[in-house]
Amino acid sequence: MLATRWQPRSIWSEMNRLREEMERAFGGNGLRQFDTYVYPPLNLWEDDNNLYVEAELPGFELSDIEIFVNGDNQLVLKGERKPPEVEGGTWHRQERGYGAFNRMVELPEHVDPDKVTAEFKNGVLTVTMPKREDAKPRRIEVKAN
Repeated sequence: MLATRWQPRSIWSEMNRLREEMERAFGGNGLRQFDTYVYPPLNLWEDDNNLYVEAELPGFELSDIEIFVNGDNQLVLKGERKPPEVEGGTWHRQERGYGAFNRMVELPEHVDPDKVTAEFKNGVLTVTMPKREDAKPRRIEVKAN
């Protein structure tokens, strides 16, 4: 008798396996929409004056991206990657997703929405958000008696 050892799997790998089985059973073509909770991958960092968000958006056109600052502390990125146009060919594998995404990020500081700028270079979107003056750190002078 052949014995194999059971290896626990993560819930996400099991969900992906289930999705693949459902696509296979119901004739799906393997094309999937972006997962709104993970796409696009982001970096969020700050210095004394600004918050910065960097988003990876390879293959996007500038016209496919929208940026909003809601209130003083929410950044919304919306976009859509168009499906590839391939005529007369057969897909053997398609792992790059396409479709619309809508990602909201709660910011750790209040920003000035009127001064937000964005740059799109080499598939990376960089959003620079100046902190509001009342959110910037202030040096407090200590007086001696």
